[in-house]
Amino acid sequence: MNDTTIAFIGGGNMATSLIGGMTEKGFSTGAIRVSDPVEESRRRLEKQFGVATVDDNREACRNADVVVLAVKPQVMKEVVAGFADALAHRPLVISIAAGIPMAALQAWLGADKPIVRCMPNTPSLVQAGASGLYASDGVSDTQKTLATEILDAVGMTVWLESEDDLDAVTAVSGSGPAYFFLLMEAMEKAGTELGLNPETARRLTLQTALGAAKMAHQSDVDPAELRRRVSSPGGTTERAVATFVEAGLPELVARAMTAARDRSRQMAEELTRN
Repeated sequence: MNDTTIAFIGGGNMATSLIGGMTEKGFSTGAIRVSDPVEESRRRLEKQFGVATVDDNREACRNADVVVLAVKPQVMKEVVAGFADALAHRPLVISIAAGIPMAALQAWLGADKPIVRCMPNTPSLVQAGASGLYASDGVSDTQKTLATEILDAVGMTVWLESEDDLDAVTAVSGSGPAYFFLLMEAMEKAGTELGLNPETARRLTLQTALGAAKMAHQSDVDPAELRRRVSSPGGTTERAVATFVEAGLPELVARAMTAARDRSRQMAEELTRN
């Protein structure tokens, strides 16, 4: 792992998170280089991690074992056009850009290139992310393992059998943090309306969310059973949960996630068309 040379095209937040997680997990900073057109970003990465930075994508890719595409989807085609011919040595390419389908990446980079599409989420910025990965036919088992090690540095990963499943991943974990933020926002507001001061309502809400997630993560039973275990018959929790169910929360969640999946598909079509 320490001998693997990894080039990042783009040095923004997600690249920064990945580099931070990777260095903590044992990747050598000397084997990581980052290309970014903004000098301030390059200086920041050099100071923070001690990695090499350049302003030339072709130079970053030279002899790299892995090339991580960490640029905005809207500029991906233009950016990769400038260095695609520098990938003749066929490094593993990992794209963390949402909405860019495998067919487009292969058209821009070459159909023979081993490519992994990845859908990470924003908690990756605090190394608590969840990422769905899908590989092209040319990706070897060794390269899959390497992709897993890179993305596991900021959380956990799951491999998908179908590229279409990335749209579902977007609906579950990609957009998912916002669902929980919305619930926390509503709980904080309701807490203050029930008489708590805002700081107390916020602290209780955040710790409760953290505790519930930790319990679910460490438990050997599913969330439905955990919910039943904390819902005493005739008690306060049962009354609150019944109110949610009667108001149609499960159906609303399903509708919202379906809308997220459909929008993911639509955005991919728009990006490819443009």
